[in-house]
Amino acid sequence: MSPPASDLAALIQQLEQQESDLVFDGFDHAAAWRLGSALVARATQESAPVAVDIRLGEQQVFHAALAGSFADNDAWIERKCALVRRFGVSSFLFGRRLAAAGKSLEEATLLDPAHFAAHGGAFPILIDGVGVVGTVAVSGLPQSEDHRMVVEVLTEFLATASPDRS
Repeated sequence: MSPPASDLAALIQQLEQQESDLVFDGFDHAAAWRLGSALVARATQESAPVAVDIRLGEQQVFHAALAGSFADNDAWIERKCALVRRFGVSSFLFGRRLAAAGKSLEEATLLDPAHFAAHGGAFPILIDGVGVVGTVAVSGLPQSEDHRMVVEVLTEFLATASPDRS
């Protein structure tokens, strides 16, 4: 059963706000290592069987597969990140917008779902004044939990990197 339209609209608004809030001043390979390490630490703390991936453009700059994750998680990451690169928004936000419209990815975009996935867990790396420069992704949990983990760690990471952020 689908959530009521008002709940879905509220969720979409919340996801859009996350993308407005979670913006970097800059991001490089060293930041990717720190962010990826923070995600691995969180996943380890939660005993989450996930794969973690960070890309700058097309280059994979961080990847870790934790105990209990599978090669399928890497395939999901590839498809979720392809969607983020294509549309510039999180895979969860895109999927919830599709759900609100009552459409599948294929119906709405004509894209092959073998190459793109509108399921939560991939988030754009956004730089203020620049836009999307990469992706950060988690795969292995239900899509809302993959998304939650990424957003929580991004929020903490940005608060630590820029203590003047509110």
